[in-house]
Amino acid sequence: MFGNLLEPEIRELIAAKNFSALRDVFAEWPPADLGELIVELPVTEQVVIFRLLPREVAGETFEYLDIDTQKALLQAMGQEDVVAIINEMSPDDRTALLEELPPAAVTQLIRLLSPEERAVAQALLNYPEDSVGRLMTPNFLAVRSAWTVRETLDFIREYGEDSETLNVIYVTDERGKLIDDMRIREILIRPLDTPVSEIHDLNFVALTVTDAQETAVETFKKYDRNTLPVVDSNGVMVGIVTVDDVIDVLEEATTEDIQKIGGTEALDDPYLETPLRSMVRKRAVWLSVLFLGEMMTASAMHFFEGEIQKAVVLAVFVPLIISSGGNSGSQASTLIIRAMALGEVALRDWWNVMKKEIFSGLCLGGILGALGFSRIYFWSFFTSAYGEHSFLLGLTVAFTLLGVVLWGTIAGSMLPFLLKRLGADPATSSAPFVATLVDVTGLIIYFTIATALLRGTML
Repeated sequence: MFGNLLEPEIRELIAAKNFSALRDVFAEWPPADLGELIVELPVTEQVVIFRLLPREVAGETFEYLDIDTQKALLQAMGQEDVVAIINEMSPDDRTALLEELPPAAVTQLIRLLSPEERAVAQALLNYPEDSVGRLMTPNFLAVRSAWTVRETLDFIREYGEDSETLNVIYVTDERGKLIDDMRIREILIRPLDTPVSEIHDLNFVALTVTDAQETAVETFKKYDRNTLPVVDSNGVMVGIVTVDDVIDVLEEATTEDIQKIGGTEALDDPYLETPLRSMVRKRAVWLSVLFLGEMMTASAMHFFEGEIQKAVVLAVFVPLIISSGGNSGSQASTLIIRAMALGEVALRDWWNVMKKEIFSGLCLGGILGALGFSRIYFWSFFTSAYGEHSFLLGLTVAFTLLGVVLWGTIAGSMLPFLLKRLGADPATSSAPFVATLVDVTGLIIYFTIATALLRGTML
């Protein structure tokens, strides 16, 4: 992975101050591999490596580091090294870094930028937080419709080095308004005297600077693109967004959803970097809510205390029943939350989901009910623990499981729709929350069925 040398050997060369050998080794390494090595080294040795790298390579390698490593490096480096790196970073990656720094540090770093890069950085930071404007880079190539293929290729050779990507070339008018986009291969295969106007088809997809970053993720998935242009409210092209930036947004959103589904507030930092106080606060809120919810379960048990005293064996199956309902609800909520995140279902699909979950709940409840009945009825041949009315007890548990699992699937699948309709995040309908909701109603279903079937016998 790291060329011909591994981390311990690299550290030996650093300790021996054999900088010439290190420079020769790193000359053959891709920036991604350099970034992977650097995060494993102490900050002091990271600084040494960055000083040995060519300026452009150092800037590109820095972009592969996580935000926390970037912060630590900036604090350890001298001002000259910091200036070199942040000026070489691509605008979108630099914006991502600046977003994570305190305002005072952002102001200081922006002052270190060249006038041209400073204007770019300030322009991107002026866009709303979590908007496409914060993701984009203004480094792109735009040509005119009246140009020929020869003129276009000459333009690419002259200015292409500064572009984020050369896979797509954009066509704009004299005012900078986006007209079309063209894949580079469409230009390369045409005769040199072919006008650009004969190549483009005026059919393109674009994002606007104020679009939410989630919109960019959905657009990339829908149109299967690697790059998308970004325009302002007047249709003037101001930048591009590449798929690597969208992947970062998708990873962050997915992590947040998973944490919410697990019954905790989303963490602002990686797990190991999250302070204990923040970790406890974010988890305690949901645990307290769930605890208060479970107190309703105790209230329900107290309400049916008379039935339990008459037939203590009913209490034996309480954990089995409420866990089955909670599990079915958790399954349904997780499936729907993920389907919503992937765009597979929308609010208008709630009735189709409801119908599907009703049939699913009946099937799943029937399976668990059959298992529960079999367990009680056939076990009664070997023990007298269930008494002489084991058949009725088995029917009670079977019908209860059918009802509880059906209710769990309906509640778990519909709660995300309700939250989204109210403008909340569907992921808030976490598995523990759904399970707590179903626990209370599951007890009511259980003892209601028990009262109906066992009255005059066990009750």
